Amino acid sequence: MAEVKVPELAESISEGSIAQWLKQPGDHVEKGEYVLELETDKVNVEIISDYTGTLSEHLAEEGDTVQVGQAIAIVDENGSAAAAPKTEAPKVEEAKAEPAKAEPAAPAKEAPKAEAKEASSTQQVIASPAARKLAREKGIDLSQVPVADPLGRVRVQDVEAASSAPAAAPKQAPAAKKASAPVEVNDDRIEVVKMTRRRQTIAKRLVQVQSEAAMLTTFNEVDLSAVMELRSRHKDSFVKTNDVKLGFMSFFTKAVIGALKKYPLLNAEIQGDHILKKNFYDIGVAVSTDEGLVVPVVRDADRKSFAEIEKNISDLAVKARNNKLGLSDLSGGTFTITNGGTFGSLLSTPILNAPQVGILGMHTIKTRPIAVGDQIENRPMMYLALSYDHRIVDGKEAVGFLVAIKDMLEDPEQLLLQG
Repeated sequence: MAEVKVPELAESISEGSIAQWLKQPGDHVEKGEYVLELETDKVNVEIISDYTGTLSEHLAEEGDTVQVGQAIAIVDENGSAAAAPKTEAPKVEEAKAEPAKAEPAAPAKEAPKAEAKEASSTQQVIASPAARKLAREKGIDLSQVPVADPLGRVRVQDVEAASSAPAAAPKQAPAAKKASAPVEVNDDRIEVVKMTRRRQTIAKRLVQVQSEAAMLTTFNEVDLSAVMELRSRHKDSFVKTNDVKLGFMSFFTKAVIGALKKYPLLNAEIQGDHILKKNFYDIGVAVSTDEGLVVPVVRDADRKSFAEIEKNISDLAVKARNNKLGLSDLSGGTFTITNGGTFGSLLSTPILNAPQVGILGMHTIKTRPIAVGDQIENRPMMYLALSYDHRIVDGKEAVGFLVAIKDMLEDPEQLLLQG
């Protein structure tokens, strides 16, 4: 027998949830064949079998949270030969094997009832495989275990606490009620939808950032007349030469890099009482998908041309919307750009993408009357918002950063110096 284990995924990912089993017990699997889909807080990944044989058992169910290195399935390597030929012999052996399991179970009068009772109650409780195993060993009903997890999941420490303090069992009623509360909605106008793991993680991290970082936002506006005029003059030749459209994101990415070089603390992160200054520029670009916001990263953006940045962003956006992003596309990142303007947002305060200490929010372009010298002219204007961690970035630096971006975008020839 061989175990299928959750492989090492990425440095920041230690667990995931089983989204879907692609192979069921009794199915034949080849080495390298996908057996399940694992949902992490960043991407969904398909886990392969390192063995050829028959999948004999699932050690965790769909929806269970599993840890890196944890065994999640058993593959019988000796079962491969029996699984391949579909003859009568294996069927006869299976028929004989089933009564063999049923006969020893019959004399045990109370065990089957206890197991059935435990199975029915356990299936309705969200618990880690380790917690389920410990509960079975200690004879504890998972539905009677008090939980501390805000999502109602039973963990090993909850089972251990319940076993050492049996008097606390009656207090579990509220927790059980909490787990089943959505089912009790009797109004057919209300749709109950369980949050995906990604959405749960997004919610958790957004709250965590606001509680841990001293986050402030400063604003400015930029006249995009020069950028739009430059794009208008070169868009056709740019497409012919590079096979990609010249968008706004390459201009903003270049401007951000130029500003980060002037104000390097916005390209850093905090670890304890230390500051990690990063002398490279991996720019995250927020992309909205049906499952939530993801931030794929343009690596070494300072070394890329306008065309390379546009291609990189376009490819990452397509992969994000097709759920094809890999962990390498999402890990790291030193600064993030988010463009709420694509949805019509006029002004917003973006939330930091921890552990980064800065994020730039772009917004919709609006033609507004602006004083230009002694004249009033209609210009394409955009509000910019910079959210930053005040623990290491002062207001003077944050304002200077935005002004630097504004100056480069209003005089885009400066951006050539970043290329």
